[in-house]
Amino acid sequence: MGRGRSEIKRIENPTQRQSTFYKRRDGLFKKARELAVLCDADLLLLLFSASGKLYHFLSPTVPSVKEFVERYEATTHTKVWADIRQERRAELEKVGNMCDLLEKQLRFMTVDDSEQYTVPSLEALEHNLEAAMRKVRSEKDRKIGGEVSYLQNIIRGRQEERYGLCDKIAHAQILKDVECGSTSLSNGLDLKLGFN
Repeated sequence: MGRGRSEIKRIENPTQRQSTFYKRRDGLFKKARELAVLCDADLLLLLFSASGKLYHFLSPTVPSVKEFVERYEATTHTKVWADIRQERRAELEKVGNMCDLLEKQLRFMTVDDSEQYTVPSLEALEHNLEAAMRKVRSEKDRKIGGEVSYLQNIIRGRQEERYGLCDKIAHAQILKDVECGSTSLSNGLDLKLGFN
């Protein structure tokens, strides 16, 4: 009697799941070997476990993974391997252009005594410097405003704390006077709340 088919769903028990993974992996690799030998097929099988461990099978007729992937790229007209040198060259060119631009801006913002400047170029330099100064002043004002607001909040919190303590002291004095049998509040308690 044959085994019944089980429903294909994720195995919840981790030990059972790992055991099933190893058994099925071995079965898959066995089938891959058989297919490569019986049919003289070039085969590359890559398998990552749930923990990220790589398992692979490469048929004996394939010299290397790189050559196999290059053959795949040529057949499908897609790129699996990115040409790292080309990407780095483009990145270096981009950074070089940015450096050139920054150097040009820096040269433009400094006045060299040995060079002869025209009035329009000096006016443009003056305009750029004024714009930079406005940005710096704006940022400085924003920072100062933030610090002032922060300090005002601290002062407000301390004043509220102080008023709360004064209220507690007054309440404690009233309770003490009531316990002592005195109903009058004129026994010398003078609280200064800091109002001018």
